[in-house]
Amino acid sequence: MWLFNSSIGRKVVMSVTGIALILFLTFHMCMNLVALFSGDAYNMICEFLGANWYALVATAGLAGLAVLHIVYAFILTAQNRKARGENRYEVTARNSKVEWASQNMLVLGIIVVLGLLLHLFNFWYNMMFAELIHDPWFGGLYATDGYGYIEQTFSNPVFVVLYIVWLVALWFHLTHGFWSALQTLGWNGKTWFCRWKVIGIAYTTLLMLGFLVVVLWFAAKAWCCGACC
Repeated sequence: MWLFNSSIGRKVVMSVTGIALILFLTFHMCMNLVALFSGDAYNMICEFLGANWYALVATAGLAGLAVLHIVYAFILTAQNRKARGENRYEVTARNSKVEWASQNMLVLGIIVVLGLLLHLFNFWYNMMFAELIHDPWFGGLYATDGYGYIEQTFSNPVFVVLYIVWLVALWFHLTHGFWSALQTLGWNGKTWFCRWKVIGIAYTTLLMLGFLVVVLWFAAKAWCCGACC
């Protein structure tokens, strides 16, 4: 099948899975912002998205999209390196027309994957996994106490720094990936090419700021509580 056997097909798979993951990140960011206004409301969402059949199906589907995206990213990177041959070892001046993110997508991708694993450990492992093994107090907090896990995670300065690094890497990765995906899918006319770049940068910036404000808010909250004690 050309989607899996050809270079163009692999890029299409990368683009479609990438767009799907961006849509999920948008939902996740909106959900996180609820925690800034109401811990009870946030925990209601966590309970609704707990270890029930539709959440498990959605999680499995999301995991499949992420694995496909990551695997194809490495395949395309290896394919591109092989196509360049020994030219990749030549020292050449950086092409000013080529974005920094485009030249460092592999490194950014590795940081993104490592950040994802950290995030899964801090939240999914302690929440949904706890429900799956029928241990509601797994990790010290109640499984659906998402608000408590946010407070616990971002009271640790090390996690705050790691999440900020992760979000910066995600920003670079997505600002390139956004317009690149649309270009692969054929939406790359002269008029819209520059527009998609601007839209991608604006959308990704708002998306990452939404995540960042939650990290900084709870970090500041923990610092204020610590200073008052």
